[in-house]
Amino acid sequence: MSGNVLEVEDLRVYFNTEEGEVKAVDGVTFAVPRGRILALVGESGCGKSVTSYSILRLIQKPGRIVSGKILLHPKAGGPVDVTALDENAEQLFQIRGGLASMIFQEPMTALSPVHTVGNQVCEAILLHQDVSPKRAEELAAGMLQKVGIPGAEQRLHQYPFEMSGGMRQRVVIAMALVCNPELLIADEPTTALDVTIQAQIMSLMKSLQQDLGTSILLITHNLGVVAQMADEVAVMYLGRIVERAGVRTIMKAPRHPYTLGLLGSLPSLAQRQARLPSIRGSVPSLAEVPSGCPFHPRCPYAQGNRCDAGEPPALQTLEAGHEVACVRVKEIRPGQNRQDAKDAKKDRV
Repeated sequence: MSGNVLEVEDLRVYFNTEEGEVKAVDGVTFAVPRGRILALVGESGCGKSVTSYSILRLIQKPGRIVSGKILLHPKAGGPVDVTALDENAEQLFQIRGGLASMIFQEPMTALSPVHTVGNQVCEAILLHQDVSPKRAEELAAGMLQKVGIPGAEQRLHQYPFEMSGGMRQRVVIAMALVCNPELLIADEPTTALDVTIQAQIMSLMKSLQQDLGTSILLITHNLGVVAQMADEVAVMYLGRIVERAGVRTIMKAPRHPYTLGLLGSLPSLAQRQARLPSIRGSVPSLAEVPSGCPFHPRCPYAQGNRCDAGEPPALQTLEAGHEVACVRVKEIRPGQNRQDAKDAKKDRV
């Protein structure tokens, strides 16, 4: 049995648009170890959600998986290459919700407004388990109780609009976990919730992951959530992974300028500036990706004719378990102060 439940190898997902071919995911490689949590982080528009949708083959036209492999390693049986399956293959439908499940960003769009909560959770059970409808209701009520919904038997007969946002998100988590998947993909699971409910949902997911031994691919832009939840982190920018390491390494000793910028933008009680630091500029359109390192127009350490030329830099290993895609990574010191950054800007052309 493989030590990874998921392996993504050189994944490329392109979209044909009026502006031309958009490379939403361009050569992404990562693995989710069994029983661990991998966080995929980055700003909106960097390709995180497209990557997660690709794993379950949920990419809609005009998008398509151009190349790469998505290997799932179930505990029983050999590996399955999801990209090699026909989009109408029975095995693919068995994978969705069975071997791998997904928590979507907005629970009101993930849940049907015209079916009761019980109908929707029981449907997931009946599709993947050979049980009676009565037994499915018992399993559904048990999972609702496990995710912290009081009066689970009564809640089965309610509609989503009768519940609060936090309760709806708990229902979505229950639907995703009710068949004991080996991989759970959580795509911004707390985006629509207030901070108090966010903390409750994240604590719930962490405890369920430990109890059930489920592996989690967590898609988020919230670095506070990453510090609380993840074991390993992959940082994405414009469809490519630019840094990958353990969560302590990313938080304590980041090396890519983009990761440094993300962490430097976090609010802190120790900061005394009137204005919160930020990464200058914004994420460019995927239809107009800069040459060279795609981050160089926003990078305070970029050098002309070096960072802005040629192909995007490949990931290079700094030490065991820590990879960075930056041509100047050995020149940029961890914990570099603001004056160093100002000096580095002078190198720009």
